[in-house]
Amino acid sequence: MLPRTSSPAPRKGTVILPPRFSLPVRVYYEDTDAAGVVYYANYLRFLERARTEWLGALGHPLAELEREHGIVFVVRRLAIDYRLPARLADLLDVGVTVESVGRARLAARQDVRRDGTVLVDARVELACLDAVRWKPARIPVPLPSAPAPPTS
Repeated sequence: MLPRTSSPAPRKGTVILPPRFSLPVRVYYEDTDAAGVVYYANYLRFLERARTEWLGALGHPLAELEREHGIVFVVRRLAIDYRLPARLADLLDVGVTVESVGRARLAARQDVRRDGTVLVDARVELACLDAVRWKPARIPVPLPSAPAPPTS
């Protein structure tokens, strides 16, 4: 949980990180469509890649979570807004901001930016599943909670 001035110190084992994880992604020819812009479905790949790198940066690579804890994360729900196109050779910034973490669910805001301008905005809800039974499973590792709202 991200601490704020009026909050008590975070509990032991709580992960503290910046409110937004960021991953740079270069647009390659293979990412574009006949119009020369990023094909809409490829943004989903960029978002997935950022979530994977975010978990790895927390010290929980996906392969390790499956191997050691027998769990996988699957997309349960996705809402996405495409605002502006990205083009060949653009350097994009793909972000992950945690909204909430439950026992078997994680919700995050994600965006794709170019030079600070939001091109794509998404809300992703993930479910944690037992990798064998494909039933909901408790998230076995401490993940950050949503950032506390600013105090005035």
